[in-house]
Amino acid sequence: MTLAQSTASSATTDGAADSLMDRARTGRSIARALPRRQRHQILDRAADLLHERETDAAAVIVAEAGKTIRQARKEARRAQTTLSLSAEEARRNAGEVVAFDAYPGSENRRGWFTREPLGIILAITPYNDPLNLVAHKVGPAVAGGNAVILKPSPHSMRTAQFLVDLLLEAGLPPEVVTIAHGDTALSAALVRQRDVRMVSFTGGFRTAEAITREAGIKKLTMELGGNAPVIVLDDADIDRAVADCVSGAFWAAGQNCVGAQRLLVQRPVYARFRAQFVAAAEALITGDPHDERTDVGPMITEHEAERAQRMVAQAMADGGQLLTGNIRRGRWYTPTVLEDVPLNCALWAEEAFAPIVILQEFDSDDDGLVLANEIDFALHAGVFTTSLIRAMRFADGIEAGGVMVNDSSDYRIDAMPFGGAKYGSMGREGVRFAYEEMTQPKVVALNL
Repeated sequence: MTLAQSTASSATTDGAADSLMDRARTGRSIARALPRRQRHQILDRAADLLHERETDAAAVIVAEAGKTIRQARKEARRAQTTLSLSAEEARRNAGEVVAFDAYPGSENRRGWFTREPLGIILAITPYNDPLNLVAHKVGPAVAGGNAVILKPSPHSMRTAQFLVDLLLEAGLPPEVVTIAHGDTALSAALVRQRDVRMVSFTGGFRTAEAITREAGIKKLTMELGGNAPVIVLDDADIDRAVADCVSGAFWAAGQNCVGAQRLLVQRPVYARFRAQFVAAAEALITGDPHDERTDVGPMITEHEAERAQRMVAQAMADGGQLLTGNIRRGRWYTPTVLEDVPLNCALWAEEAFAPIVILQEFDSDDDGLVLANEIDFALHAGVFTTSLIRAMRFADGIEAGGVMVNDSSDYRIDAMPFGGAKYGSMGREGVRFAYEEMTQPKVVALNL
């Protein structure tokens, strides 16, 4: 590209960002003026419409993201819940009374605080949960009286549009949510906009670091993935642990930020768990996502499937042993299980975001905790045990945003706070918690 071409491209990008911002500024005034009752009605009606069109929503998810039809239907139902929770937040979480008269010198004061919209929120969403993750940003933002510029993944534009169309049909003024179509240059131009008061981002670490460099003074919330440990202790129900870990590892072809990637199994039960887990992984059907029998559909692109296979090849070159899988046909990559992967290997240290699992043996409970906490980022973790005392010890000791006891790391409901620990997150999602991130308190004090 020549300098002139580069300059022209930059000007085009800046022009597109300016146009989007003009519309969002109009939307900001409209959104703020919507009574809470109306916000509630719009979001509640959108949830009802999504329930009525669940089949259509699932079909779009399968077509764009490659989720199996069963997984897509479940995501559509979760998005309904997310919108319903957002509707309740619109009329529930308005603020509270402040006890000014409880403090010396303020005996004659009465007052409260309200929750006010931030203004314009830039929401950047990924492809792996293309409907529900859009609902998790747009729903709380609308509930709080904000305008939204929605920048979905290029791989899932139709799914994002599907949800926005439902909101419009439910009565949302069209200027309140604006979909941005463009590349990373457009995203960067929007991030830099002074009138964007918050960037809500779900995606990868490198993009997140670029956003922090571009953003300037504004609020940032980020969910950046993880490398989830699941610990299976020697008193666990092994059949249950195997079933839950297989689901947690290979759901959505492993393209799951809380998916089980590192399975840490205590030595006395390792051989049994290993045999059962490998057999269960081999029994999964990889194929057409439209087929009700399919367990594992394609990855989002062939490039991503190739990347996953390269990670496994490097792990094997470093000494890891392949137990099953590692077969790629285009975008399809079979469930893959390894053991003896060195702890300095990329597959151990980084998020695979693919249907790949590492089995790792350990001895004492202390050893399990050390292995679980080795990674610099952690959304969720799982622990399988029949001992409440051991469960509580691991729940306290694991450095993660959530610890699921007798569940895989991928358990989540849309009402809970969701985010990571250490380097893996900033702020929290989950409807109530996102709503609070997207609003700010305003204090009113009356001197009587």
